[in-house]
Amino acid sequence: MGLGNLTCRQATAILFMEVQQIEIEVGKLACEGKVENKFDMKPHRENLMDYGKLCRERTNMSMVKPRKTELILDDNGKGMRPLPGNMLVHSGPKEKKPAKPETKRTRMDRGDLEKNLFKLFERQPNWSLKQLMQETNQPEQFLKEILNALCVYNKRGPNQGTHELKPEYKNYREDSHTT
Repeated sequence: MGLGNLTCRQATAILFMEVQQIEIEVGKLACEGKVENKFDMKPHRENLMDYGKLCRERTNMSMVKPRKTELILDDNGKGMRPLPGNMLVHSGPKEKKPAKPETKRTRMDRGDLEKNLFKLFERQPNWSLKQLMQETNQPEQFLKEILNALCVYNKRGPNQGTHELKPEYKNYREDSHTT
């Protein structure tokens, strides 16, 4: 039988290999062999347009994502009713509420603030920035500048995240009590 006269269907049924070993296990079939002849097939000219169309359809079908439908049980129809004005229903995660607008804090004189801080550190040895902002009612940046000059920030240990007076100012504070 010559290969030139075969159609695609007939050619796929012919094996061009020498089978050396066949293994059959429960539910599995394995075949080993050596390929003797290899050939490529293409459709006849009268089927070429149909084959091209089939390939395009296969490609398009693989790119289409299957649509999913979900049944919303606890909606009670709220998502389907139009709401008046700007009231829109958001199905996504809830947005964070904006923080309460803080009133603007005015800077006090640097010397007065230092005195206030020394008094606060007499009451308690360690303060967090938030606590100091509440006690002094000063802007955060201004308070940080002064704390960097007067205090040590505790990064580790039991007083983590708090400010403590530098040792030279602790000694100064003790000297002021004795005089």
